Amino acid sequence: MIEDALVERIETVLDDLKGSGLYKTERLITGPQGGHVSVETKSGRRDFVNLCANNYLGLAEHPEIVAAARAAMDEFGFGMASVRFICGTQTLHRRLERAIADYLKKDDAILFAACFDANGGLFEPLLGEDDAIISDALNHASIIDGIRLCKARRYRFANGDMNELEDRLRQADNDGARTKLIATDGVFSMDGYVANLPAICDLAERFGATVMIDDCHATGHLGEAGRGTPALTGVGNRVDIISGTFGKTLGGGIGGFIAAGQPVIDLYRQRARPYLFSNSLPPPIVAGSLKAIEIAEAGEERRAMLAAHAGRFRTALAEAGFDLLAGETPIIPVMLHEAERAQQMAAALDERGVYVAGFFYPVVPMGKARIRTQMSAALTDDDISFAIDAFIDAGKSIGVI
Repeated sequence: MIEDALVERIETVLDDLKGSGLYKTERLITGPQGGHVSVETKSGRRDFVNLCANNYLGLAEHPEIVAAARAAMDEFGFGMASVRFICGTQTLHRRLERAIADYLKKDDAILFAACFDANGGLFEPLLGEDDAIISDALNHASIIDGIRLCKARRYRFANGDMNELEDRLRQADNDGARTKLIATDGVFSMDGYVANLPAICDLAERFGATVMIDDCHATGHLGEAGRGTPALTGVGNRVDIISGTFGKTLGGGIGGFIAAGQPVIDLYRQRARPYLFSNSLPPPIVAGSLKAIEIAEAGEERRAMLAAHAGRFRTALAEAGFDLLAGETPIIPVMLHEAERAQQMAAALDERGVYVAGFFYPVVPMGKARIRTQMSAALTDDDISFAIDAFIDAGKSIGVI
């Protein structure tokens, strides 16, 4: 039984979170993820226009993906009950690894239970105490945690600051680093910024460094054929290691991957602890993700619709007077700055039938609270009109605009 003193400390922390407006609550969706969601509320089920899913191409309830998952369950079963190297590798798993490698133009790929696990296992097998990791200050928590598990020396540069990145690379050289690895998000999920990959790759080549990106918020919907930020920014295979997910654009299920050169992937199969000690992905998830890659690669109409929605929504909110972060992705943060104000805005939008979430510390820095809106090809033009009107009405009601 947990000791009383520990329970008291836990309760104090929870009370502090509630008192400061930082306490998070979860809402119950009663059906599939889509442009609209049905939500269980105190007054019964209600329909909402959904502006906060990572469902960029609208594939989370795509009938072909659902059918592929169902067929795989019939053929391959529900789950693997094993890690990969014991008896957890089916032909399906290798097909998905080959498909993601071909899609991203890499030698091979390796699957993980989630991209958090992929990033958690990415650094330690490659780098030791004689090496250096130079990491963007706004990188995802999974990159930060993965770096913590590695014995390499750590250097940090301000978000997108190429001058500081150059200084850190030079510092790592002066400190005698054997191998230098630059780590960055491809798209910074809370801000919607795209990493300056051309400048990063130029610096990497000057200093003999390896480049790693987490492209979770890009693979499938940004760049030529949805191949992500390397394609969007024109750097191609100058990025050495790409981590990503099937839990967002590529079907919205679960599972992560790393795609890279063959020796790197071979080493991960031997040494990446989250891979070695986690169950294999379930067959329905694998088959659905395979179908999602196929649809995404050919999904130009969906990408065009997504871009049109993002442009229209961004323009309308900016003209209405909202404080938006600049960007070129379907992530459009509406800045409220204070946590309580963000929660007030989210509640006002809830009343008006728009499903959003307020983001605040520790997910974003103190004083940078926001509503992070995300566009989806599952939305219609009428949905975008409805959402714009709701934002303007809600913003006026709480004095934001």
